[in-house]
Amino acid sequence: MPNIKSAKKRVKVIQTKTLQNKATNSALKTILKKADAACAGTAADKATVVTVAIKKVDQAAAKGLMHKNRAARKKSQLALKLNAAKA
Repeated sequence: MPNIKSAKKRVKVIQTKTLQNKATNSALKTILKKADAACAGTAADKATVVTVAIKKVDQAAAKGLMHKNRAARKKSQLALKLNAAKA
């Protein structure tokens, strides 16, 4: 346990940020799973679900929750799945 006041505050701030990051990552994973399911299934709104997923991936990359190369790879994979589902 830290003894210095600023170090104690940092512990609290890190705990708060960790919870926020976990919630955001969990929501992102859910959206990605829904997009995968929509592409695999017979959903009529595949394009909108994938568009929302791509937007959320971009936002996660901008916040630093996801590396930019990983975000680009995810977006590419989603686009490929969507195009394969259309064909």
